[in-house]
Amino acid sequence: MEQQLEKVLSEILTQQDTVGALVANRQGLCLGAKGNINPNVSGIGMAISEQVAKLEPNSTLPATVCLYSGNKRCVIQKDGDITGIIYKQTTPTTAATATASTSASN
Repeated sequence: MEQQLEKVLSEILTQQDTVGALVANRQGLCLGAKGNINPNVSGIGMAISEQVAKLEPNSTLPATVCLYSGNKRCVIQKDGDITGIIYKQTTPTTAATATASTSASN
């Protein structure tokens, strides 16, 4: 299982703008982490995902949260007993695209 988890985390890190990824169990314990992410965030990420899942308890879709801070994003998704946390760094190209689309819609 560890090799499969390592493979999945490595694949996540190949995604555009991704700088870190982590998987936590339902107790908030870090099962695996790769890249620029602190394994100690597993507990708070799991707690956030638990609270978000309560907003729509009958939903069949995984609860997902996206937090923005400066040029970084933190995506948290709970699916069953597993919570995934992904850190993304906004690149200048991504930021320019977002600014252009916001300006165009105003």
